[in-house]
Amino acid sequence: MKLSDVLNEASKKNKGLWHNIHAKRKRGEKPAKPGSKDYPKSLDIGEADYQGRKVKLNKPTTGNTKKSKVYVNSGKKNKDGTIKVKKVEFGHKGKGGEKTMRIKKDNPKRRKSFRARHNCENPGPQTKARYWSCKAW
Repeated sequence: MKLSDVLNEASKKNKGLWHNIHAKRKRGEKPAKPGSKDYPKSLDIGEADYQGRKVKLNKPTTGNTKKSKVYVNSGKKNKDGTIKVKKVEFGHKGKGGEKTMRIKKDNPKRRKSFRARHNCENPGPQTKARYWSCKAW
């Protein structure tokens, strides 16, 4: 038996989440609401555990060592199958740890220069500081 045959058989058995969603739409059923038992857990990601405490994902807050921090889904899973969370810190640290720098995004010239310098047209993945820094500008 060829590898392609094995893969085809496996894909026929489990076509995935989006196949199920499209099939449900064809049948005329309404989509499940967040919180109901039929709602897929993979789409209901708003909180996760990071070092033993619950954190909100994709919501920038005041940082510890940098100006801002945000917790994001790293795209990996822990050994127990839960989401692996990554803390991304970004922004100016200031001199001696003081947060002295403010971003001056109100000035169009500064904004344009910053966005060009950091290539904000293609900010990259959410797990990098550049993505969040460009989003702040």
